[in-house]
Amino acid sequence: MLKIVLFAAIFAIAVQGYHPVEDLLEKTEHGGQIWAVIVAGSKSWYNYRHQSDVCHLYHLLTKKHGIPRQNVITLMYNDIAFNVENPRQGIIINALHGKDVYEGVMIDYMGRDVTPQNFLDILNGQRLRVGSGKTLKSGPKDTVFVNFVDHGGPGILGFPTDELHVADLTKTLENMYNEKRYKQMLWYVEACYSGSMFSKLSPDMNITAHTASNTDESSYACVKDEDLDVYLGDCWSLNWMNNTEQIFPNLEKETVEQQYEIVKKMTTESHASIYGDLTYIYSEPISTFLGHPGTGAEEEPVPERKIKYQSTATPDVMLEYLKDKREKATNSEEAERLDKEIKYHIQTEGKVQEILKQISRQVTGSWKMVAVFSKSPQSIEHPECNRDVLSTFFSQCYKMQTHPYITKYLYRLTNLCNMYSSDKIVYAVLENCSHN
Repeated sequence: MLKIVLFAAIFAIAVQGYHPVEDLLEKTEHGGQIWAVIVAGSKSWYNYRHQSDVCHLYHLLTKKHGIPRQNVITLMYNDIAFNVENPRQGIIINALHGKDVYEGVMIDYMGRDVTPQNFLDILNGQRLRVGSGKTLKSGPKDTVFVNFVDHGGPGILGFPTDELHVADLTKTLENMYNEKRYKQMLWYVEACYSGSMFSKLSPDMNITAHTASNTDESSYACVKDEDLDVYLGDCWSLNWMNNTEQIFPNLEKETVEQQYEIVKKMTTESHASIYGDLTYIYSEPISTFLGHPGTGAEEEPVPERKIKYQSTATPDVMLEYLKDKREKATNSEEAERLDKEIKYHIQTEGKVQEILKQISRQVTGSWKMVAVFSKSPQSIEHPECNRDVLSTFFSQCYKMQTHPYITKYLYRLTNLCNMYSSDKIVYAVLENCSHN
């Protein structure tokens, strides 16, 4: 009878999400847990690589590194595995090994539930009434790892239909710190201009952020699959996961600083950067955030793969994809449709640059000043202005999700925030975009 009661109790605990073996693996050195929030912020077939990166990472964290599934929160639009353009239905492959990484991934939030607000609510530990409802339940003894992969711009990270602004992210991080929702937190962010999200991050909040690019450049897509007509991964993301797999299972022997320096050298297309706490977290082993492989049978480390890859700046991937499809078009109707779509985007890229010039001219009152603000990206000194101006531009003019190439020019707009009021810039955006 006692055995039956014990079995029933263990079963009830397991159903509620507690896994005794996994919970032993998740403990950090000082008794806390490891939590992870991983996000692929895009949708559409040509953005294949973002969901591939996240699926690959999910298996690294859970299957290989021993972080319990209930401690990993995954946001992914989930329109790739069964996309009509996918010849291998239900399969997503990663660039490092060509293995299927989709099977077994527990997606907590998908489709229209992948939003900036839901992401921030998860970080704040708020209960969500969509998706799985899973949220970050970390506390003052726990470490948190956040991985984000998508498009970005000056002070913004892209989501499928909206954007996350640096002003809102900073507020959330400050709230997490004040409420002691973590002991240490590590961010790995793959996006253009990703450094601009963390360049003002305080070194005293126990947060470190690795980014694929600095504050004023694109990140890059890598490993082109000619059969699928897509890139299978992002250069920096592939590099850090490649490095992690090489040293497996000895994750405790490489520090956060060491991985940063190794991956920085591996990434030649953009300038991998680091922000925030460069003292304490720097010296932590990566196992503190990426998990402990455990004491089971050790797997052989994955040999380093010398990837011969074609790389393309992220904002240019969509147009390249359309041109490749045009070359392979087998009927005149499809070719004509693609010709029109390509022509539209080429013309729109030029049009966006002209609109930004006109906005800058209206705000500054001088063509000479237009040249000054169009020269190069400036630091974001007024994040609220940055948010208000870009939100207006995206809602009234062009969206970065459907016109990703515009991210190359948005700094010409956000630079204005360093000298002029948001009201004046927003008014100019409305004036010029209303005639678009």
